[in-house]
Amino acid sequence: MPRLHTFTFYIASKHGSVDPDVRISNVDILSTCKNIQYRQVACMVDYFFCKRMICRVFSLPVKFHRLEDIGNNIPNIVFATVTHLKLRDKDPFKYEFFIRLTQAFPFLKDLSIKIIQPPFWKSRERHLYEKDWCSIVQYPYLVSLNITCTHIHYVEHFLNDTKTHLPRLTELKVNYVNLEIVTNNFTRAETRRNCAKIKQFISEQSMIYPKDVYDYFLSL
Repeated sequence: MPRLHTFTFYIASKHGSVDPDVRISNVDILSTCKNIQYRQVACMVDYFFCKRMICRVFSLPVKFHRLEDIGNNIPNIVFATVTHLKLRDKDPFKYEFFIRLTQAFPFLKDLSIKIIQPPFWKSRERHLYEKDWCSIVQYPYLVSLNITCTHIHYVEHFLNDTKTHLPRLTELKVNYVNLEIVTNNFTRAETRRNCAKIKQFISEQSMIYPKDVYDYFLSL
């Protein structure tokens, strides 16, 4: 193809059963792209439960707007066009990951997280929990957040304004029981600011919410 000057691509390969003793790395994938100039291509390799693996190879700069099933393995590049993101991993997300997330996806508008494992869940690690938070994580453009299928730790992380700032959040999907606990039955001051502009609240169960919910979510 002598007249082809630009080739923009995104290729994803999903494998349902892989050998747990064989771990393919980003370097392994990039080594196969011998005819592509340096820094014109990037890749991501993510491993999940049940020996599942997803391998992605894409051209730079990034042109796509959505990414799904992203884990801890975020490459050191900026996804300036990505506004919709779904996170999932078998390993917990720690503070350092969320800092990298906001740097890699600076214009994120829609974020969905599916993870059941909290960080520092092992007894020998629990003393590190409070030390893991160093500064407030900023999501200046995020309008929709889905944390329904997450451990309550991540509900605390996103709604507590001493840990996360969500100035434009208008849609929240969350487990109602977890929300009750984190907001201390809709009375807690630290979670009120990130809930102030929410206009749509979606839980996993259909119910008539008490007056305390509407007093807390003033924009509903």
